[in-house]
Amino acid sequence: MANGVVYATAGTRRAVIALDGATGELLWVHGEPEGERGRSAPRQLSGRGLSYWTDGREERVLYVTPGYRLVALNAKTGTPVAAFGQNGIVDLKQDDDQVIDPVTGEVGLHSAPVVAGETIIVGAAHRSGGVPRSKTNVKGYVRGFDVRTGKRLWIFHTIPKPGEFGYNTWESDSADYTGNTGVWGQISVDEQLGMVYLPVELPTGDYYGGHRPGNGLFGESVVAVDLKTGQRKWHYQLVHHGIWDMDIPCAPMLVDLTVNGRAVKALAQPTKQAFLYMFDRITGQPIFPIEERPVEQSNVPGEKTSPTQPFPTKPPAYDRQGFSLDDLIDFTPELKAQAREIVSHYKIGPVFTPPVLSKAEGPIGTLAFATAQGGTVWAGGSLDPDTGIAYLYSRKSLTNLAMVPSDPKVNDFRFIQGTATEGARSTAGAGGDGAAVPGTPAANPLSVQNLPLFKPPYGQITALDMNKGEILWQVPHGETPDVIRNHPALKGLTIPRTGRAGIIGTVVTKTLVIAGEAGTITLPDGKKGAYLRAYDKKTGKDAGAVVMPAGQTGSPMTYMLNGKQYIVVAVGAAGYPAEYIAYRLPN
Repeated sequence: MANGVVYATAGTRRAVIALDGATGELLWVHGEPEGERGRSAPRQLSGRGLSYWTDGREERVLYVTPGYRLVALNAKTGTPVAAFGQNGIVDLKQDDDQVIDPVTGEVGLHSAPVVAGETIIVGAAHRSGGVPRSKTNVKGYVRGFDVRTGKRLWIFHTIPKPGEFGYNTWESDSADYTGNTGVWGQISVDEQLGMVYLPVELPTGDYYGGHRPGNGLFGESVVAVDLKTGQRKWHYQLVHHGIWDMDIPCAPMLVDLTVNGRAVKALAQPTKQAFLYMFDRITGQPIFPIEERPVEQSNVPGEKTSPTQPFPTKPPAYDRQGFSLDDLIDFTPELKAQAREIVSHYKIGPVFTPPVLSKAEGPIGTLAFATAQGGTVWAGGSLDPDTGIAYLYSRKSLTNLAMVPSDPKVNDFRFIQGTATEGARSTAGAGGDGAAVPGTPAANPLSVQNLPLFKPPYGQITALDMNKGEILWQVPHGETPDVIRNHPALKGLTIPRTGRAGIIGTVVTKTLVIAGEAGTITLPDGKKGAYLRAYDKKTGKDAGAVVMPAGQTGSPMTYMLNGKQYIVVAVGAAGYPAEYIAYRLPN
């Protein structure tokens, strides 16, 4: 929101809309017809936002189309800024230090570009990497552009070129053909320090790294670069030679802390693995020790995993990791016994237990929380700058890490994600996550009588004191799903609120933490809906709720206008059109 106007992206082709912040009236809309280029884009639909810039006289809105074009619009009229790029557009598939097909090149972006000072920073995203088309792919470089002209100012090679720092971490010349390592989450900037913080995803192949031996910088690293030049200042690799699709999915949080009596300009990175990694954002030094610990090695042919992985000593993990028998559903002894039988056909272990070559007789795969779809995902966390407390939504998502040989006629990967079959125990999806989400079909092999294989909470919010590296409180977030409340095997049982899994962001105010629920339940009046919930930020206790017609699909935002406070939430559900809903506080 700027000057009383709310700007957002919307629609299946990612239009930009301008709304009156007090009434929601549509002021203008802008869209770019992209034809086959848009239809071939790896990241489509409405995207995750846009950016606003002003020098006090001129106002601009900046966004990236599905076809990977950076567009600058006049914020008052919605018309392209003629002096920017070519008639308001910079083609991001050009001037990228690599050849990219203008129509079919597999690169795009769904996050918002970031504008800081006179520089726009743009990342890159690709197709989901569980079943990549090839070991060769477009590289996800990050670039800075002049906010006035659209001229490229700098580029950072997330996969180093020969002679650049980090190139020797790629063995067998794999840096030359491997792609991905995009920054598809949000980017953070400290304008005073003149530093940009890049949360980089892993290289091509989410679950098999046999074609990219070595630790592979800057895969799954936080990288700090200079705002004006793009030169690397520091980096820290959170996962060496990743094969768990942990990525780094969201914006680093920048906050000033007091740790052991010392003032620290900190960076705190939430992750899918439910670790909050904390660094001095000037130097890159860990605020609390991070230890390299031995981890189990892969036995998938051709895979060469790192002998150690980084483990933060503080804060503790804020959600479950890996998988153990203690994680099994335990509403009744019978359900737990059935779950034990299912799990007996899989490999389980702590965080960083590697994927396995799937066998019908077992192990079918490796079961793990806090990998591909778990922990904190792209909606990220929020922080209270006055107290140094982070509020992190996280979810349980049980992924089946299983590999099968690829068909050399269609793919040059040696192994891809997939599962050998035996009777009813079949793949959870050759390109997807084997998560047992409440309400999913009974055919899900990682469910028990259509109930999740694991015990709740399925989604939760954690308050974490970053000054001390300690968890203050945790609460399940989301009302118990209908499939659990109405399940015949659970009749007569008292089940506390379980929370619900989704892609949820929080917003923190002076007194409250606010977040909507994912998905819908049957409300007391018999209608379907979800709650927008508020919690006391000091205790986590319920502080109120209002009904939404559908579940939250991102992060809420709040603003003041004409003396009134507003909260805007994006919602949507199967059979319910996506909407932005604004709630206004009475005083």
